[in-house]
Amino acid sequence: MSRRSLLKLRHLLGSTPGSPLPLGHRSVTYMPRPGDGTPRLVTLIPGDGIGPLVTGAVRQVMEAMHAPVFFETYEVHGGMETVPPEVIESIRRNKVCLKGGLVTPVGGGVHSLNMQLRKELDLFASLVNCFNLPGLPTRHENVDIVVIRENTEGEYSGLEHEVVPGVVESLKVITKFCSERIAKYAFEYAYLNNRKTVTAVHKANIMKLADGLFLESCREVATKYPSIKYNEIIVDNCCMQLVAKPEQFDVMVTPNLYGNLVANTAAGIAGGTGVMPGGNVGQDHAIFEQGASAGNTGTEKLVEQQKANPVALLLSSAMMLRHLQFPSFADRLETSVKRVIAKGKYRTKDLGGSSTTQEVVDAVIANLD
Repeated sequence: MSRRSLLKLRHLLGSTPGSPLPLGHRSVTYMPRPGDGTPRLVTLIPGDGIGPLVTGAVRQVMEAMHAPVFFETYEVHGGMETVPPEVIESIRRNKVCLKGGLVTPVGGGVHSLNMQLRKELDLFASLVNCFNLPGLPTRHENVDIVVIRENTEGEYSGLEHEVVPGVVESLKVITKFCSERIAKYAFEYAYLNNRKTVTAVHKANIMKLADGLFLESCREVATKYPSIKYNEIIVDNCCMQLVAKPEQFDVMVTPNLYGNLVANTAAGIAGGTGVMPGGNVGQDHAIFEQGASAGNTGTEKLVEQQKANPVALLLSSAMMLRHLQFPSFADRLETSVKRVIAKGKYRTKDLGGSSTTQEVVDAVIANLD
């Protein structure tokens, strides 16, 4: 291109020689393969409590964007003894599921349907992204933590029995295979997303064999990623450091129970469980849902007042769109949600406002590019 033509192009774009292109300039960052625009079928489980309200919010926004996804809906509730076989088959067929919260009864003999889904589909990695949203005041700034949790074993193995009346034994299972697998996923995530540090959370000072095996696996995997810094931290110190100086953490890899505690703590620090996205992924399937489990089914009052916060599931849906290789739709959705939060006019009670779910949804749709 001649210098004269280049100057004319810069003039049309509103820039001068030596200056960067305008912020609104759209660069070519994604070249789809033929057929990538084919609409995808996604299994939808509205779930319990506020689940139908927030999954309904996602459907409205997807329709407003004309996103290339459509839903196959199944009613599943936490009080069921098991996930219906047709639901498992739907997820196996569609590969991707969007899910509202499912109530897990406390005590008794009813097993968690969430755990059943993870084990049936081998969704070995839980990922929760806890970060500050512009315009949402929090105690700490510059928080951007990704908690990657092993999802299939540990204290959640479900191996409990009563030895004699009044004595219950619960087994914590840690294997080399699952520990290496989650460590590889954490380092691969860090590598692909330009993250600088992976921190393994453990209690190997007490559980020397079980957590010792987990650490040994993380250390072996770390040697294969020399560009990424590797740290280790005992879980009790980790919780203290999270509430004191959370910005020091980047990617965290944990066994099952610790990850649940760490992710919910980090979510509370960064803005609340109502705004943190997440998902569960395996080799062949993925389920996207609110990142932090605390409060994911809400309360009867929230349901009655129709004031559940849809932000977490909307952002999880953006993660789902990227997983489905629809990056432009994901960017539009995420940008719109962040605009609504930054403006501050439409916020639910947990974020200091009084808006209904529908008012937040309408604002997100109005702010779509």
